[in-house]
Amino acid sequence: MSSNEALLRNASIAAKNSHLVATFDIDGNIPSSGAYVVGLVASTPDFSHQRRLGIEFMNGEAVSFYAFNHDGTEENFDLEGVEHSGSTITGHFPLSTILGLGKGHLISAFSEADGRDFQAGVQVQESL
Repeated sequence: MSSNEALLRNASIAAKNSHLVATFDIDGNIPSSGAYVVGLVASTPDFSHQRRLGIEFMNGEAVSFYAFNHDGTEENFDLEGVEHSGSTITGHFPLSTILGLGKGHLISAFSEADGRDFQAGVQVQESL
């Protein structure tokens, strides 16, 4: 399957203990060749603070699990926080990655394929 066919169908987040559990459902399977990224973009209502949380795959295997803040700081997490099976990808991010955004925050999901934007603004179901 090519990355052009790996459409992000659904994204959801939930708070569990000290983790933000993000689940991404895609059509088909994670592409077995090339780069593929799924993640979240979260911001305050005025966009003054933004965070990008992502899970990157290379040739079907998770290679990077990170959070990037608008101030330029990046935090990399242990890949043990990533689960993937066929068309479902789950990331167990530290809950602190979105703390401080407060009520009224904006959040959406995205995907990238082979270094280019693929999908953006995908609605996220929240259970926080």
